[in-house]
Amino acid sequence: MKRIHVVAAVIRGTDGRILIARRADTQHQGGLWEFPGGKVEEGEGVEAALARELREELGIEVSRSRALIKVSHDYPDKQVLLDVREVEAFAGEPHGAEGQPLEWVAPRDLPQYEFPEANKPIVAAARLPDQYLITPDGLEVPQMLKGIQKAVASGIRLIQLRAPDMYDPKYRDVAVDAVGLCAGKAQLMLKGPLEWLGDFPAAGWHLTAAQLRKYAANGRPFPKERWLAASCHSAEELALAEQMGVDFVTLSPVQATRTHPEAVPLGWDEAQRLIAGFNKPVYLLGGVGPGEREQAWEAGAQGVAGIRAFWPEI
Repeated sequence: MKRIHVVAAVIRGTDGRILIARRADTQHQGGLWEFPGGKVEEGEGVEAALARELREELGIEVSRSRALIKVSHDYPDKQVLLDVREVEAFAGEPHGAEGQPLEWVAPRDLPQYEFPEANKPIVAAARLPDQYLITPDGLEVPQMLKGIQKAVASGIRLIQLRAPDMYDPKYRDVAVDAVGLCAGKAQLMLKGPLEWLGDFPAAGWHLTAAQLRKYAANGRPFPKERWLAASCHSAEELALAEQMGVDFVTLSPVQATRTHPEAVPLGWDEAQRLIAGFNKPVYLLGGVGPGEREQAWEAGAQGVAGIRAFWPEI
């Protein structure tokens, strides 16, 4: 069965809301919501197909877009490859040129809409930022909290509270304060025993590779309303993350780092190859920072994760 190549668009309005369209009842997956787009014709480039489809469907002219995520999905009756691009600029007022209902939706509200299975990783990618801050080792508690506060104020929207040298009760105390600093402004991801999950309902959880190996067979440990992520370093770990139903992963190390000098870097080519076989958002980590963000996008990643590169001067 030939895989059907489809281009789809995450179109963001000036207020940050995202445009979705409802599929006609007569279509495959009829009645569900989707991200606008359509089939890439034989010999047609992805960007050209995007421009054509959005002109036909919505009456808009795309002036700038970038790669967001690729999703391969097998339905019982067809196989699709969704090539998803984030539309950063367009001209015209979108309207349902083919009679399809449209809706502008706040990113946080997207999970309330019913999408085809193949669109679900796109929902996650559309809601996630392109930078993931990981807190540095060795900070005193006041320094760490001040840094988180400053990062949130600067616009960082996804933060992992990583403090491997802290003993458990101290980490839990810091986590309570960090949840308060991030509330309503940024998504906080905690690390630690899964027994703690019930104590921090507002936080997401970032699993270590060891936890992934231990718990993947049990499936997702909490409902889809909470973010679940994992640290991955190989195709095997990415497969376990898929099995567990995580929302996104970090993939590392892309390049040599001072934090883990003993780790063999994947390199950009291998990172791109691993991402191509994985249907969830991926943050590249290790020797990367804001300057590598566009290279990460071109490799198929959601963006970049980092410690020093993103930690504010305090």
